[in-house]
Amino acid sequence: MPNTILTATAVTREALRVLHQKLNFVGTITRDYDDRFAQQGAKVGDTLKIRLPNQYTVRTGATLSAQDTTESSVDLKVQTQKGVDLNFTSMDLTLGLDDFSERILEPAMSVLAANIEADAMGMYRDVWNQADNAGQPASFAKVLESRKVLVDNLAPLNGRTCNLNTQDNVDLVDALKGLFNDKSTIAKQNREGFMGRTAGFDFMENTLWPRHARAAGTGYQVNGAGQTGSALAVNTGTGALKQGDVFTLPNVFRVHPETKQTTNVLQQFVVTADYAGGAGALQIAPAIVTSGPNQTVSASPATATLLGFAGTAGQSYGISMAYQKGAFAFATADMVMPRGVDFASREVFDGISMRIVRQYDINNDKFPCRLDVLYGFKTIRPQLACRLANR
Repeated sequence: MPNTILTATAVTREALRVLHQKLNFVGTITRDYDDRFAQQGAKVGDTLKIRLPNQYTVRTGATLSAQDTTESSVDLKVQTQKGVDLNFTSMDLTLGLDDFSERILEPAMSVLAANIEADAMGMYRDVWNQADNAGQPASFAKVLESRKVLVDNLAPLNGRTCNLNTQDNVDLVDALKGLFNDKSTIAKQNREGFMGRTAGFDFMENTLWPRHARAAGTGYQVNGAGQTGSALAVNTGTGALKQGDVFTLPNVFRVHPETKQTTNVLQQFVVTADYAGGAGALQIAPAIVTSGPNQTVSASPATATLLGFAGTAGQSYGISMAYQKGAFAFATADMVMPRGVDFASREVFDGISMRIVRQYDINNDKFPCRLDVLYGFKTIRPQLACRLANR
């Protein structure tokens, strides 16, 4: 079959197809908000407010106890633009699509996917649930511990993924190889890095998960009893703390999301902003709420209690992530199509919008071409995710 001139639409669709199968983290989280950014004549700008589920308390007895509905939301901003710039020749575009994809699009989309995934994986810092195993090989027991965390936080059964860094994959695969799906089932999957399904998770492997370097801060104590909210006053500690550091507080227990009864399991908190050290206000999540429909913990911490940080001060540990897709969101926006260019197209595939534009450079007799994605991401419901901290 003779080769034909490839069109802008064909190139864009193929680029999206290749990019799509390489995004095994972004490809397994919520991507339902893209359409809101694509409405013609009614664009939402670069920020979309996403409503979180309302919560209520239950009355006991016949006496009416009316409660207001307090809606909460998070902002999803689409403001990161990344792309790959290439020089196409007329000869390149006369190749068959498979040849063109293998020679040009495959390496280009690989590096673009890696950068998008690495950006999105920074959301691990928002997650306070952690199966602590720092410095030790990954174990299936810790995977089950993370599953328990998701179940206890009422994560829906569908759309659960355990996305492993490469070292955790090495530690787990041999022990789990008999539990994964048979080869015929795996062969039906087209997501790069897919390994199989067991324990209620689709297991993925990804080379891009960062390590978390636990800050050197130590000895921090609660400065004052009865504290609530997302800022915790501390004193007497020394050294810096980093966004993403996880800690617990003595006798501050997680409550059931619906009954608000104590679980007798210490609530884990995460530092949400870098902290220089010394006495001051530490920004944390979840907020300390001791009553009402949004209650998170059984009680406020007592004064002078010591913050118990996970991991060893000054050391780093690997991060993998178990999550239900509703924990995180990723969205792309349709970029403006320029006029008067040689070659342009914009396509959407599975919630990812990509634009390609090519123009002729008369000075150098070349066809510079750019492929762009405009995207944003946000941790929507961090309680539906659990970090696995291993070696």
